[in-house]
Amino acid sequence: MTLHRAIASPGCGCDRQDMLHALISIDEALARIAAHASPVSRTEAVQVGSALGRILALPVRSRSMAPAFDNAAMDGYAIATSALTRPGPWDLRVIARVPAGQDPAVVLDGVSAARIFTGAPIPTGADAVVMQENVIRDGDFIHLARRPVSGLNIRVAGSDMAEGATVLEKGRRLGPREIAACAAAGAGILRVRRKLRVALMVTGDEVRRAGGAREAAQIWDVNTPMLTASLACAGIEIVASAQGADNLAGLVHQLSEMAEHSDLVITTGGISVGEEDHVKPAVMDLGGETLFSGVAIKPGKPVSVGRIGKAHWLGLPGNPVSALVTFQVFGTALIRALTGEVTGAPARRHVVTGTAIRRKAGHCELRPATLAGFDAQGREIVSFEDATHSARVGLLSNADGLMFLPSDAECLPAGALVEFQPFCQS
Repeated sequence: MTLHRAIASPGCGCDRQDMLHALISIDEALARIAAHASPVSRTEAVQVGSALGRILALPVRSRSMAPAFDNAAMDGYAIATSALTRPGPWDLRVIARVPAGQDPAVVLDGVSAARIFTGAPIPTGADAVVMQENVIRDGDFIHLARRPVSGLNIRVAGSDMAEGATVLEKGRRLGPREIAACAAAGAGILRVRRKLRVALMVTGDEVRRAGGAREAAQIWDVNTPMLTASLACAGIEIVASAQGADNLAGLVHQLSEMAEHSDLVITTGGISVGEEDHVKPAVMDLGGETLFSGVAIKPGKPVSVGRIGKAHWLGLPGNPVSALVTFQVFGTALIRALTGEVTGAPARRHVVTGTAIRRKAGHCELRPATLAGFDAQGREIVSFEDATHSARVGLLSNADGLMFLPSDAECLPAGALVEFQPFCQS
């Protein structure tokens, strides 16, 4: 016999004080986001069929029982089992035909039956539906060899939803399953949060539109299309997308304009401490505040969160892998807080490494990894590159998520237990 018990993980180690210095841990950064970011206040009413991807602002409650009446679960014959008192078999006269959507004006007793179809209301007196394959039809009669149990093949009124029952709580993101539940509850109009207004800025004079002309020292823009795709859901509206000026005065002007018309400004690049890194000084010049700037992770250590006026600010590193990693961990958390979504990100879970790992200790490493099946104990295995390269994008499409390598671990054997967080999908 194999015994299974929950694995209590001590965490990735990035909250160890000797590792942090001026940096904060992943969990501390997420806690600050949760404590300081609140949902947009304005709501709007939308048709249930147009609500895909939106966030509920009010709970959805059932307007009636579901189903609203006892109905047939399959095609067959409705009968009154309580009236079948004599020994069988029985021959019952078919006295009515009851299709779906029609109220049956008939009362059944022990000598009669009604032809009934899936979803049709159960006639008065009937308490079972015998599937058509289990009777012999002979003209106006059916021949029944065995007594069915009461309730057979009947969907009982209220068995799915009680009238007034809460079907969905506020904060749920509406996908196909949630919309189905709303429709079944009779909620044709839903109250949802207004769309989150997001502005994107990529910095760097060397960046050019993907596929466009570029000179020898220039690169194509990866971050703008990558983040645009990451934000492509019905609850978000991208109100601006621009390339940032590579000087302080220009950035101050651009960020001021973006913050005026958005709920969240996302920048990439320019948040380190080099002479050409102007984003954080521009935020400060605008009277902005920083919730945190620097997390004890690799890649993406400079990631920053703060405010510019009434808008929130998410500063991502410029290297594409770093930008993706930090957006997946911190950007999605910030967006959920601003939209009021309670569904949550894909939870971290434990996986095992497919091969041994040797690395430099110091920070928690978030390394892209691919799910590669299961081991003999049924645990998920991940495969990965031998190092994390913050500017190598080519293999990202093969990754399923991020594995968390503890900050103090230099060597991990094959089969080591690590945390894994799947990539969020729009």
